[in-house]
Amino acid sequence: MQIKTHEELWSHRAASVLVGRTIMSVRYLTAEERDELGWYNASLVLLLDDGNYFYPSADDEGNNAGALFTSFKDLETIPVI
Repeated sequence: MQIKTHEELWSHRAASVLVGRTIMSVRYLTAEERDELGWYNASLVLLLDDGNYFYPSADDEGNNAGALFTSFKDLETIPVI
């Protein structure tokens, strides 16, 4: 596959680690984790079947927690807390 754009590059990289994974549990960052990141808020953490995890940040520099926007009718936003 020849990658032509920045979007294709990052889509490919994300797909290579996320496609086929199963979300095993969901929780918010603990106060200790939040403090280690230097954040004022906590974001949702998604834990995967292979032991990896991910969570949203306000920006790609990791300056604070980020919300998740969804397409679920009754849960359009999963907020920071």
